[in-house]
Formats: sequence, C-alpha cells, structure tokens
Amino acid sequence: MLGATSLVGRAAISLLLGVERRVIAFSRRPQADSAESVHWELANAKPAEHDVPIEQWLCVAPIWVLPDYFPLLERRGVRRIVALSSTSRYTKLDSGDPSEREVVRRLNDAEAALQAWAESNGVEWVILRPTLIYGYGQDRNVTEIIRVIKRLGFFPLLGKATGLRQPIHAEDVAQASVAALKAPAAANQAYNLSGGETLPYREMVSRIFVALGRSPRFIRVPLFAITIIVTCCRVLPRFRKWSPAMAQRMNLDMVFDHAPASRDLGFSPRQFHLSTDDIPA
Repeated sequence: MLGATSLVGRAAISLLLGVERRVIAFSRRPQADSAESVHWELANAKPAEHDVPIEQWLCVAPIWVLPDYFPLLERRGVRRIVALSSTSRYTKLDSGDPSEREVVRRLNDAEAALQAWAESNGVEWVILRPTLIYGYGQDRNVTEIIRVIKRLGFFPLLGKATGLRQPIHAEDVAQASVAALKAPAAANQAYNLSGGETLPYREMVSRIFVALGRSPRFIRVPLFAITIIVTCCRVLPRFRKWSPAMAQRMNLDMVFDHAPASRDLGFSPRQFHLSTDDIPA
C-alpha cells in the first residue's frame, strides 16, 4: 500500500486486517510496525534478495505520485494496481483559480500515465474517483466547515447555496478500494464513487451544525466579500489552499453516478451522517 497513513489508508488497513490479509505499507520515512500483520518498508530502499513478491497494490496517496513508484511496482511483481483519483478532475475543470486547474491537469496526467504504463506491462489497473471525502475529523472538507462554525458561530454562504453534493465517508472509499483489488469485472476500469445521499450544500452544512449540537445559522455574503476574506486567510499556512472558487461552487451541482461501482464492487455507501468520531476534538 502507498499512502497508508492517509485518511482512506487507515480505514483500508483496518478492513484488510479484518479479513486476515497481510499488509505491506511503503513510506518515504521510517515507520514502526503498528500491528502484527502490517509491515512497513522504505519506498526508496535498495532492492534486496529477501523482497517478497507483491501482486496486489493499493495507492491511496495522491495519484500523481504514483508514476514515481512504477519501478518499485515492477520490481515487486505487481499484477493489479488500484489507485485513488478524484472527481475534482471534472468539477474544477473550469475553475477560475489557476492552482485548481493545475490539480485537474495533474489528475488527468497521472491517470493517463497509469493506464499507459499498466497496459505496456501487462498490469491490471483500477481507478477510483471519490467525491467529497469526510471522516475521523481529519478530512479537508467537512472538518474545515466544522472549524469555521466553531470559530464564527455561523457559516457564510454565497447566494442560496443550492448546489448538490454527495459527501462520502472515508470508510466507504476504503471498502470500494479493497473490493477493487480482486473484483474480476473491475480490471482496467475507472469508477466514480459518490455518497449514498444527494443533498444541497446548505443542507449539508445544516446537518453539520446539528451534529455539533447547534442550530443552523447562516449569513449570506457577496462574492467580493468572500474574495477579500479568503485572500486574507490565505496568508496563513492552514488556509493556503482556500480559494474564492470554493465559494462559487456552493451553487453548482457536483453529482456523480456510482451505479457501475455498485454493480462491479458491491459498493453501497452510507447516507451523510456525522458520528462523534467524525468531529475533531
């Protein structure tokens, strides 16, 4: 596994250990083995005679880092690779933010590189593109909304914020990823993974208020004001990736069909609900 310390990586490890699968996780930095069935190796280590073959690989790190590991995968005898991309390649395609368009380019290039490499080496590939991921209070989507609510006591909206969303829990993404490792029909396929419920952006935020034990409180803010606020916040490292384009998308539908994933992977995502474990301390 590549990206084992990520949000989805943690959930995938739990699932794999639950079905008594041995997990070999690769990292650029030394890690201590955290469980009997999880073994850590350095991704940049020199080849060794005792290296065991690994036919199934799961990459839950950003897909654009994957090409750097193609030599490692070849050396260890890869037969199938499941990689996590994002529906952002579609939703941010026409973004007014150059950094977001750069993300789209990197996603597209990485997906194309994976397919070309896999086909030239006789390797089966599976690409999964989740929508808005949340979970464990460690995501960069719902968790950021929670922090805004806690600090301001309200949430700023641009317009009516009726754009449709399909938030997906990290555990559901992990389940689809693990299923894709062996599903025969998934070979050389790409799937969109969306949550089990489609709801307006405003309703999504309202449910977050309720999960925090608060009554929803919104203030409509014009775009120019949001632009000023975001520009000021971006001087802080934590908010460096914020963009006015994020606010503009509050009124855009971002909906994807996951029926093919349900058919081939047994994908059955939950409705949007925040448990106490999904709220940061």
